[in-house]
Amino acid sequence: MQVKTANTQQQHLTALIERYTKKTKTSKQMTQAYRPVLADPRVPDWFNISTKEMCYLIVGKQAKGSRIWDVDHNEYVDIIMGFGANLLGHNPLLIQAAITEQLEKGIPLGPQSEIAGEVAQLISEITGMERVAFSNTGTEAVMTAIRLARAATKRNKIVIFSGAYHGHFDGTLAKAETSHAVPIAPGILPNMIEDVLVLDYGNPQSLEIIKVNQNELAAVLVEPIQTRRPDLQPQEFLQQLRQLTQQSGITLIFDEMVTGFRLHLGGAQAWFGVQADIATYGKVVGGGMPIGVIAGKAIYMDKIDGGMWHYGDASSPEVERTFFAGTHCKHPLSMAAAGAMLKYLKLQGNALQAELNQRTAQYVERINILFTAKHLPIRMANFGSFFGPVFREEFLSGDVASLMMGLDLLRYHLFDKGVLLRGEGGGFISTSHTDGDINYMVQAMTDSINELQEAGFFPNCSA
Repeated sequence: MQVKTANTQQQHLTALIERYTKKTKTSKQMTQAYRPVLADPRVPDWFNISTKEMCYLIVGKQAKGSRIWDVDHNEYVDIIMGFGANLLGHNPLLIQAAITEQLEKGIPLGPQSEIAGEVAQLISEITGMERVAFSNTGTEAVMTAIRLARAATKRNKIVIFSGAYHGHFDGTLAKAETSHAVPIAPGILPNMIEDVLVLDYGNPQSLEIIKVNQNELAAVLVEPIQTRRPDLQPQEFLQQLRQLTQQSGITLIFDEMVTGFRLHLGGAQAWFGVQADIATYGKVVGGGMPIGVIAGKAIYMDKIDGGMWHYGDASSPEVERTFFAGTHCKHPLSMAAAGAMLKYLKLQGNALQAELNQRTAQYVERINILFTAKHLPIRMANFGSFFGPVFREEFLSGDVASLMMGLDLLRYHLFDKGVLLRGEGGGFISTSHTDGDINYMVQAMTDSINELQEAGFFPNCSA
């Protein structure tokens, strides 16, 4: 193997920084100019002192289909895709038309949304859930689902799993430390998570711990396939978990922000053959607009409005209610977009997801062949149209620092070549991505790895 010196690497890094910052100079200028007033947690997420000069977000100006254009007029094949919100690509005509039509009617907040009932009906039909409520974000939806479970069961404790992401509600921002949960960041009060158990996902021992605590558990909250571990898809574990929670009166909550309407028309529940008590949705269902959905069995959802009653008789809301509110819940623009999206998805049936899943799997297979040929200790895994990197075992036994630097630079190389991807290297394939887009991404990945190997950031076994 050819030995590359630190000087070679530094020359490569200097050239990349110069080229990239020149190409995206307005994004960098705007980041610096507004930093005093704009507090943005995403900018420093991937901060590295060596790549500090490239540590800023690309500022988007326009988006259409699979493409985004930045403020410097650079064009990108986008696989961030609104963090999964844009299943049909950017600005699809059906969503554009629905929003335009609603805009012409105005944005009446206060009266009931004209189509909220219809959207709830569509979600109920597609997911099999009995009742539906709307929030603005996934975080709110998860927070509400937990509250409903606690209100219905009269129990306090919940289980979450390591590696899962459920938004930024304080009550789920916990990690396991020895025998108890601790906050993952400053500002989160320990008493907000004192009733949270953090267990290993997919581990049969976790089922035993749930069994031991069954009489105190209100809910088990699951991200059925974690975006941080896309290769972990424990169907048998989930089915056993369903059986256990059903037997012990524990609410099973599926957080389907990413899997919902993507993995399968019926989400992860249809994919795994597991019906949860409550499911939370967002992203795809909003067609790019902000939305959160709480859907579930009536025994839980009735806690929101008191349950069924009728006009013209003596009936009344009889179920004890918990608290739920939000000025922008059922926002007319979000309802319009969701209604158009759900009608389209229902019309397409599961064929849309099946084809998209297959195309994503084929892309991932091509990337993995490339990684293997280049002797990189990582691989891509996918569920549905989401894909993300997974580190092989040999990664941890190798030169981790050098490889991490190489992977960090790989992201910037791809940006530089016009591929916009998530920070950790994953992304989403939408129905708007063409075969040409996918070929372009594979070629950009190939060229980037070759350049990084040549500079000595990745091992080059052929040199």
